[in-house]
Amino acid sequence: MTDNIKPKEATAIINSLIGGVVPKIGVQHITVGRSDEINAVVSALEDVKNGHSMVKFWIGDFGSGKSFMLHLLNTVALKQKFVVANADFTPDNRLYSTDGKGAALYAAIMDNVAIQTKPEGGALPTLMEKWIEQVIMKTSEENNIPLQNIRNAEYLPLIQTNIMKTINEITEVGGFDFGTVVVKYYEGYIKDEEQLRRNALKWLKGEYSTKTEAKRDLGVREIIDDLNYYDMLKNFCKLFVSMGYSGFMINLDEAINLYKISTSVMREKNYEKILTIYNDCFQGKISNLFINFAGTKEVLENERRGLFSYHALKSRLETNKFETAEMRDFAQPVIRLFPLSHNEIFVLLKKLKAIFDFNYKMTTNISDDDILAFMEEMFNKPGASEFLTPREVIRDFLNILNILRQNPDIDKARLFGDITISDERPDTVLMDSIEEL
Repeated sequence: MTDNIKPKEATAIINSLIGGVVPKIGVQHITVGRSDEINAVVSALEDVKNGHSMVKFWIGDFGSGKSFMLHLLNTVALKQKFVVANADFTPDNRLYSTDGKGAALYAAIMDNVAIQTKPEGGALPTLMEKWIEQVIMKTSEENNIPLQNIRNAEYLPLIQTNIMKTINEITEVGGFDFGTVVVKYYEGYIKDEEQLRRNALKWLKGEYSTKTEAKRDLGVREIIDDLNYYDMLKNFCKLFVSMGYSGFMINLDEAINLYKISTSVMREKNYEKILTIYNDCFQGKISNLFINFAGTKEVLENERRGLFSYHALKSRLETNKFETAEMRDFAQPVIRLFPLSHNEIFVLLKKLKAIFDFNYKMTTNISDDDILAFMEEMFNKPGASEFLTPREVIRDFLNILNILRQNPDIDKARLFGDITISDERPDTVLMDSIEEL
């Protein structure tokens, strides 16, 4: 069970799950019961790799594994040589805004850019340097200049020209400023001027708040803001593909925070942005882009506040009427995540026990029968059928393993008996009663 796991992955899995969050790395080692969904994603990734674009909505109850699924998508996409990025919607991050919240979402996306050699994020500098090296090599070949000489100051204008030329070929909006900043990044890279390189990276990540500051530091007229950040994401998608990557996958979690926007006008503007992205991807206006949204059933279906409140989205996102629990359609835009079965949870807990033992280099005194006894205790507690989520089962199980690791003689049955069930779901049911402002 732990043949291919790395120590770093094991530690990330145990620490993250005890903390109630999904680990950024290693999720493939704890995947159970999602083979159909994974196969569908592999097929979709192949389409995106061939130039198509796609949007998927992962819908499930709180704790059903939506965030886990997005991280699993990352792992699958990284193996297919995609650039991936994860970001959460928050009260300060959204798709449409006039006060910086759209740019904040963009900054979160770019801060979490990952590639296979840097799966935990922060890969943008690596990608920029890789792309610049490609431009340098191409310039060297085209002009018969030895590689050992091409970085000399006398050839700086030649490299700058080729950077701008390449950027102009792959961008449609904001290409001049984008190219100018990349040129500045190259200057900092080649002249070892760390501050210039840092400033250029700050601009590319959308972290400049005023045009005055950007003009002073980099000599550009524009910054990445609420109005143009989506165009910049499309520019980066084209840049990544030009470098040889399969495409750009962006995963956006916690769509409940769009549902919670109090004013109907602002909420509709965000849903309109989702519609724009949806139409761009399915009408072929952008290539090699794969965007995933994750949210609860209310986020999708509530006709007063959810995506279905926006008629143009409802008509696109309604479930295939021929789909049943036995006959699933994973090709449609909305994929519903059903809870894991008890058998699947048992397999998951066995995997976690093996990873826990591997992480701590020990054998915890808990058998398969003990795991079944733990599950029976949990699922028979009052409120379990209504409130119990896989997240709580996993966290309680790992907490018990931690107690047993440090107190090997303790009575396991007593620990199991101390389990209580609480409602961890966010209060979305009452959202409909909030007065529209």
